[in-house]
Amino acid sequence: MDNILVIILSATAIATVLNILFKRINLPTIIGYILTGFAIASFFNLRNNDSLTHIAEFGIVFLMFTIGLEFSLKHLLSMKRDVFVNGFLQVLLAGGIISLSAEYLFGMDRKSAIIVGYALALSSTAIVLKILNDTGTMHTIYGRKSLGILLFQDIAVIPILLMINIFSNQTSTLSSLLLETLISAVIILGLMYFIGKYLLNRFLSLVVWADTQEIFIASVLLLVVGASFLAHTFGFSYSLGAFLAGMMMSDTQYKHQIEADLVPFRDILLGLFFITVGMQIDIALIEKHYDWILVLLAAILVIKIGVVYLILAWRQGSRIALKTALALCQGGEFSLAVLALASSSSLLSQATVQVLIVTVVISMVLTPFILKNMQKIVNAITKEPNVGDFRIHSSGIKDHIIVCGYGKLGQEIVYRLKKMNVNYLVLEHDITLVKLGQSRGEPVYFGNAAEKIILKNAFVEDAKAVIIAINNEKKLILLCEVLKSFGTPIKIVAKASDFEEKKLLKALQIRHIVNEGREAAKALLKEAMEAS
Repeated sequence: MDNILVIILSATAIATVLNILFKRINLPTIIGYILTGFAIASFFNLRNNDSLTHIAEFGIVFLMFTIGLEFSLKHLLSMKRDVFVNGFLQVLLAGGIISLSAEYLFGMDRKSAIIVGYALALSSTAIVLKILNDTGTMHTIYGRKSLGILLFQDIAVIPILLMINIFSNQTSTLSSLLLETLISAVIILGLMYFIGKYLLNRFLSLVVWADTQEIFIASVLLLVVGASFLAHTFGFSYSLGAFLAGMMMSDTQYKHQIEADLVPFRDILLGLFFITVGMQIDIALIEKHYDWILVLLAAILVIKIGVVYLILAWRQGSRIALKTALALCQGGEFSLAVLALASSSSLLSQATVQVLIVTVVISMVLTPFILKNMQKIVNAITKEPNVGDFRIHSSGIKDHIIVCGYGKLGQEIVYRLKKMNVNYLVLEHDITLVKLGQSRGEPVYFGNAAEKIILKNAFVEDAKAVIIAINNEKKLILLCEVLKSFGTPIKIVAKASDFEEKKLLKALQIRHIVNEGREAAKALLKEAMEAS
């Protein structure tokens, strides 16, 4: 017990220190976790820990669930060329070229070569989208092209995981495996459809009616883990079940709150997953095969840049094509997951996986530096006029009012906003009030406004103002603190019930405070004087 506690404390301390240092030089936390795993494995000799690996796999499960939550058919159709044409061609061509190279140049078994090829065709959604968001280039032309291809890659993980299941099964013929897979797929999709259409909303309504945060979180965990277990029972991966569960919940009114509550579990378990990846790195093997690692790294970067450039250049021009190609040239977190799963399924040797994992990790480490110097690289290669940084229309909303709370005061504010023809939306954590607002045809969404991800989903940084119409002092102060934590200045209009509450708001540097008692007194006196 003491030894386990020492390992946990050591891992936490190393990960914290490394990620603080890496944050200062714009390196992703993934790298910090991988290096933490390597340090822990070297110091405590924990290179193979099956129990830890099984727990860590749920990081990928929760990641797939949150991808499922964002999987909107309407959203995909608005980007159908970027997702289904560019994304499909990128995965098909990059995966195919790397697979053929692995088979004919390196003598790898065909099944293993296919898995390696399509694993390395994937890019890092986590790193690329984070950097695009941080630099404000998500809504540039090349940013949207990158997003479309990444979306398809996330979807492509499902058939890649299925391929591993099929290839690793040695007892049946390919045709019988495909038939079994098809029957199982029909059964599980039918079950998921039935649960999603007839049971899910009723179940979540009962949970929300209980008005207890821990019950809500426990119910979400039950649904995610239950769906994962159901998929695994029918011969599919845990990740596939989680993805389908996310899709089921994406159409519910609880979607944003579910995502907000699940993100901490996802990030912690993903961190643990990458620590277990780092634990597999063998420094002696790297020293022995460093030349192969450098050759593989160069080959992967060249192939992936070349494929994306060729797909986009004839329609978008060389500058946008090159920027998108540079953004997507690395391996990704799903590459690591697929390689680890292929190793555990005996499709790849441990030595091969070691070399490939190190190669992917190095490509991920290089990505922030490539994106940071993208303009210089592109300017040095092409003299085409710079059109790739023009912003294009975002699917979000802007210049709207966000009303936090739909009680009596919130309803009065909404009534006046409607009369003024002002664009608005409401965030409310009481499901009864949410249903009341939605029955009136008003944009009232279920969610705890004091959670950052809920506010981001409401496009708070593009809002004209946030009006806080809640009576709970603790929630009021917490919400103001969260709003002040955004990098973009947000206009906050808050109600103070008394002088003490006003002092607390002023301490948070809230400039727009309405004193409830004073305004009520002024209105009452005005009416009284007019009556007399």
